[in-house]
Amino acid sequence: MYSQNPVFIPGPTNMPEVIRKACDMPTLDHRSPAFARMFKPAVAGVRRVLKMDQGEVIILPSTGTGGWEAAISNTLSPGDTVLAARFGMFSHRWIDMCQRHGLNVQIIETPWGQGAPLDKIEAALKADTGGTIKAVLATHNETATGVRSDIAGIRRAMDAAGHGALFFVDGVSSIGSMPFEMSAWGVDIAVAGSQKGFMLPAGLAILGVGPRALAAMETATLPRTFFDFRDMLKSYAAGGYPYTPSVGLIAGLARAIEVLEDEGLEAVYARHHRLAEGVRRAVAAWGMTPCAVSPDLYSDTITAVVVPEGCNGTDLVKLAADKYGVAFGVGLGEVAGKVFRIGHLGMLTDVMVLSGLATAEMCMADLGWNVRLGSGVAAAQEYYRGSATAMAIAAE
Repeated sequence: MYSQNPVFIPGPTNMPEVIRKACDMPTLDHRSPAFARMFKPAVAGVRRVLKMDQGEVIILPSTGTGGWEAAISNTLSPGDTVLAARFGMFSHRWIDMCQRHGLNVQIIETPWGQGAPLDKIEAALKADTGGTIKAVLATHNETATGVRSDIAGIRRAMDAAGHGALFFVDGVSSIGSMPFEMSAWGVDIAVAGSQKGFMLPAGLAILGVGPRALAAMETATLPRTFFDFRDMLKSYAAGGYPYTPSVGLIAGLARAIEVLEDEGLEAVYARHHRLAEGVRRAVAAWGMTPCAVSPDLYSDTITAVVVPEGCNGTDLVKLAADKYGVAFGVGLGEVAGKVFRIGHLGMLTDVMVLSGLATAEMCMADLGWNVRLGSGVAAAQEYYRGSATAMAIAAE
């Protein structure tokens, strides 16, 4: 893989130089006032990105998966029931984690390519007249299929059911790239990771924890030590951590939020939508379709492209890496081989995306697929020419 080439996977994403340099710093005493001065702006910035009015931001040395574990272990007890739809690999993995922790998971099986089914969630909550369900889990952006679920709609379904369950959202591949409204959507815990919209290396689990979740942690009895919110918050009061934090990544996080806010969050979201729409027009020009079954479900950070009958998406991904030094994402789980994935999030521009589309076309031609070289690139070019705005990504 050539380091000069951008990656087109759904994370880790390409890193702006200013963020990479911010992470590259000398050793700093993490119990010193200097660390506290660096840490507090990062926490405040995450709060702004999440649009979070109340509660606490908790930043753990981990990844999004660790964030999932922290969410459930701090708020639930063995034998508790949670409600979750399974419609992709990452919603499945969160369900699997809950089951391994001794939780009872009420699963709403949903075809891959669809989003979280609002009507079935509402029906399940209305049927739970005894309040057995303690939490609803939702994957905002299902990275395996390129599906964005309606988080505000799930909150409306919960309210319509009159149910008091906690609401946990996996926003790992959406937060920092697509609009997220933690307070307005009534989210009790939002989980993000450093390596996607924040454009950092993997290594931080970033959580917004609302007041109801903070109250639940006082009675929850699932085991937790490294991920214990109580230890974290006690140390936060003194400006530090209960153990050694990822100092360089936290410095990078503070700088990453500056980069996002310099561009403007609304502009960041608009750029991601524009890049995604160009990719989708290329896919249509190839005679293919996204895995997401309808436009209202299309993700603005990842497109899973359904390959033609008789073709294998994994072959394209392997060829792109071996021959052209470019990384795309393979299909996972039920869509393994049936799709390949184009990530279009983080530090990307129109020009960079066009290079990825051109590479994908070369791979298709090399594999003997029925594609006309330049067809998808031309479709994306026409769209980008008509929708281009000034790029404000700090890449110096």
